[in-house]
Amino acid sequence: MKTFWKYYSGEEVAPFPTIFIGGNHEASNYLWELYYGGWAAPNIYFLGFAGVVKFGNIRIGGLSGIYNRHNYCRGHYERPPYNESTIRSIYHVREYDVHKLMQVEEPIDIFLSHDWPVGITDCGDWKKLVRDKPFFEKEVQERNLGSKPAAQLLEKLKPPYWFSAHLHCKFAALVQHEEDGSVTNFLALDKCQPGRKFLQVIEIESEPGPYEIQYDEEWLEITRRFNSNFPLTNRSANFWNVHLDKQDCRQWVRRNLQARGARPFEFTQTAPPYNPSNSVLSGTFPEYTRNPQTESLLQFLELPYLLDNTSESSQVPRSPLPLIRTGSLEDNSEDIPIDDVDDVDELEELAEDAVDTKTENI
Repeated sequence: MKTFWKYYSGEEVAPFPTIFIGGNHEASNYLWELYYGGWAAPNIYFLGFAGVVKFGNIRIGGLSGIYNRHNYCRGHYERPPYNESTIRSIYHVREYDVHKLMQVEEPIDIFLSHDWPVGITDCGDWKKLVRDKPFFEKEVQERNLGSKPAAQLLEKLKPPYWFSAHLHCKFAALVQHEEDGSVTNFLALDKCQPGRKFLQVIEIESEPGPYEIQYDEEWLEITRRFNSNFPLTNRSANFWNVHLDKQDCRQWVRRNLQARGARPFEFTQTAPPYNPSNSVLSGTFPEYTRNPQTESLLQFLELPYLLDNTSESSQVPRSPLPLIRTGSLEDNSEDIPIDDVDDVDELEELAEDAVDTKTENI
């Protein structure tokens, strides 16, 4: 409701094809509509809870959300409208999505994750990091800062570039992979605010286009093979119950992509755009919205629509998490020393402003 509505409504259009993943400050009900990926707005593409797409001949993969070990092995049991607990757990990374990404065999050029792969600080200037963010020191030393599943994906996929965010500071690292000698250039950027290091331009060589976002053949094959294992309760997925043959599924996807084309299905609004002149929304809205993009993709893959399945979904009772926490990790933590980095950053900025004002008054 701040500025995104302008892009959703079409009043503004992103000047370049834009790809993003989810973090821990999203409209999770909207992203759940696009679980498999899709246009969140014209020219702004959501990679899904996990996904791979092509842009030209560059393959871009990503994992949405942040790691929480207590929810990692659970299924996607959350459904809108969310309560105080599920509004947080909905964005916790799940083993099912990581497992699908671990099936990727063909080279990935760029990978995106919100939180950092655990251990990445060993490959960069961690001393400067803890000088700038002293409350990270304990987690850095104990190798708890970051996501274990992201580290597993980094070791498996070995992309030339890996981009992250979450901790609101710029941090670069070079990861040398021992097996084949390849290198991953890791870069995390700061919060999008004036004076912060939140933007960097990188040139990557590519063969001729088309320079447009397209479905990835291997990823659609993986999606089709594993959709029957989609865990929709708080129980973990059964990864052994995969009935489709990998090669047969790949040929099926290739044949159907050649017939249809690889462009994603068109953007469709599923809710009235925000209107700042109307302070109150009129009308009633369904709790569950089926996004036509998702329906079209699943029909193309000949898969059932499962995202609004509530027959077996169960809520896991959990206490609401505090907005701010420092010190040692607790059972429900996000495996970083604070639950919400944004809130701490904002408090720090308010404190700095207060000091500056006091100095001026003196």
